[in-house]
Amino acid sequence: MIRKKHQAVLIGLILLLPGSQLVSQNVIITNDTTKTPEVRLGEVVIKASKDQLQLKEMPASVSLISAKEIEQNEIETLTSLTGTVPNLFMPDYGSKLTSPIYIRGIGSRIGEPAVGLYVDDIPYFEKSSHNFDFFDLESIEVLRGPQGTLFGRNTRGGIINVSTLSPMDFQGLKAQASAGTYGKYNLRAGYYGKSGDFGYSASLNYRKQAGYFENTYLNEMFDPMTSLGGRLRLVYDVSKHLRIENVLSSEMSDEGAYPYALYNSAKDSLSKAGYDHPSAYNRSMISDALVINYKSNKMKLKSVTAYQYMDDLQDIDQDFTPASLFSVTQDQILNQLSQELILQSPEKKAFNWLFGASGFLQMVDREVDVTYGEDGVTKYKLPGAYSYLKKYDKSVQGAAFFGQVRADDFLIDNLSATLGIRGDYEKASLNYVYTTNVMGNISTKADTIYPSMDDFVILPKVALDYRVGKTNLYATVVSGYKTGGFNSTFERPENLTYKPEYSLNYELGLKTSVFDNQIYIDAALFYIDMKDQQIYQTVPSGKGSMLKNAGESLSQGGELTLKAIPVCGFETAINYGYTHATFTKHFVNETTDYSGNFIPYAPMHTVSFNINKTFEIKHSNLLDKVKLNLLYRGAGDTYWKEDNDVKEPYFDMVDAKLSFIKGDFQFDLIGSNLLNKQYHTFYFTALGNEYVQLSKPQWFGINLSYNL
Repeated sequence: MIRKKHQAVLIGLILLLPGSQLVSQNVIITNDTTKTPEVRLGEVVIKASKDQLQLKEMPASVSLISAKEIEQNEIETLTSLTGTVPNLFMPDYGSKLTSPIYIRGIGSRIGEPAVGLYVDDIPYFEKSSHNFDFFDLESIEVLRGPQGTLFGRNTRGGIINVSTLSPMDFQGLKAQASAGTYGKYNLRAGYYGKSGDFGYSASLNYRKQAGYFENTYLNEMFDPMTSLGGRLRLVYDVSKHLRIENVLSSEMSDEGAYPYALYNSAKDSLSKAGYDHPSAYNRSMISDALVINYKSNKMKLKSVTAYQYMDDLQDIDQDFTPASLFSVTQDQILNQLSQELILQSPEKKAFNWLFGASGFLQMVDREVDVTYGEDGVTKYKLPGAYSYLKKYDKSVQGAAFFGQVRADDFLIDNLSATLGIRGDYEKASLNYVYTTNVMGNISTKADTIYPSMDDFVILPKVALDYRVGKTNLYATVVSGYKTGGFNSTFERPENLTYKPEYSLNYELGLKTSVFDNQIYIDAALFYIDMKDQQIYQTVPSGKGSMLKNAGESLSQGGELTLKAIPVCGFETAINYGYTHATFTKHFVNETTDYSGNFIPYAPMHTVSFNINKTFEIKHSNLLDKVKLNLLYRGAGDTYWKEDNDVKEPYFDMVDAKLSFIKGDFQFDLIGSNLLNKQYHTFYFTALGNEYVQLSKPQWFGINLSYNL
């Protein structure tokens, strides 16, 4: 009742602003840098396509989130995309380290990712780098379905392409200060300048939160966080044919982690979260890309040289209880260098071609230190103080050649045909050293020798696109591939490594504008046949996890996006995804058969409904505009395990934002999870126990922004 009274008072204040008249806008509001109305998305060029196709021409299911949508829906990280993008699911695991992405039921909780991530042309191959803070973004593109022909390894589920703001597109100052409940603070600022043919920008982002969940055993918060990010961009148009650009990004974050609580799924009962060893995750990350674009009347050439460095440290109470069983510290350093060259035909013609080559080198040094406490020494009958240290020195290198051709008016008018192929080679090696410390007596063992792994795969693609008026119909058949790898934790020789997984994706779709361009529609149906899917499992003792290959799997479903121009001042967008992902052949052993079960971490439904209204205020010295934005999101049912014994039912939440605009200033009132819905964002079993992480509670905040 109190909440309703506050809402009524707020609306009343708006209506009673002195000398003001509220007029519902009947024109399209475009505040993002692209200046493109949402319903004209089909005419936007998708950067991730590499052949510079417009959205409506792409024979694939694509979601484009503009800068305007990012701002109005408070999309701060990739986890915020869950529900807003059809069939995309990114659980909140409790830290930035564990941040896998699932699309159409395809993903990987541990090991190599199954969904590719690129930020300003920089490949983020390591999954622990995926969860970073968003700021000064221009757009997010999500391409669903295998993208192996142009992107290669570990894009079996799709690609997420993040683009930040360029000083060649926007010049001026952007600044924002935010505060909210649970000790949330955010400061960001960026300056974008251009002098003749030279553009430059510098931006900073500072974020702090006190935490949402309390460790009841230590009487402190589980998940406080502080992060600082920065970006420096330099662009030089050497001539009308040549552009050289460098983008340098960095982020340092220090966070408490893993607010897991004991759970009894049979009774659906939850204990208060609390354990004796505070958990944390610290990460420093630097990414840099040198991008050279050359174009002439005969061809285009693009070179991307990228480097990424990451140094992170995880400290975790492995039993997540007040007992002092054992804790784990993981320290890793990543160095990654990649190079890609693309040669393609000039401005779009009836026949277009693209050829490229790429290579990369990735080196990861990892140390895992396991220390048993007093309770652990007693429970596991150890002779005394006991710990062991595992050192892994991993090297992965790869090279690829790829090509794609597209012919318009192929055989008949308005029919386009695309044929692509990629040859992808990868070699991986792992050196392993195991050291034990028993009551001060140190001994080194090297009883496990990992075999080197190499693989070569051919990834073809065939697509047809037919245009009928303002409607594009397409059909695509494309293969997907995810590399095999090494299990750092295993207890049986057969679990030392796991094989690559493959898929064949069939897709039918349409993109159209109807009712005199009033509504934009993007719809697709997919059928994905998967072989040797890599499935997360705990090791038999429960002390750790590994990947094993399932037999065969099938994911099928559909996606729908609707966006409408303002009607009576209301802008609306609807996104819906349906995924039915099951094991078709999965015999765990002679007595256990999971064939027919649902694949874990694959929500059957993802739903979002976004509506916003802009009021233009006439004859007021206080305000120019008032904006109201509402976002509904939902996802589920989601199964957490292969045996399908535990699932998360469909959950939903509502966010809202009310903005007051005067000139270059904007003041926002923000509310997230307004109905204070509680659900499980993650579930797992370990040491014979069940654990869950709860969703973030209802919170409120304010923003003050300045754009000049």
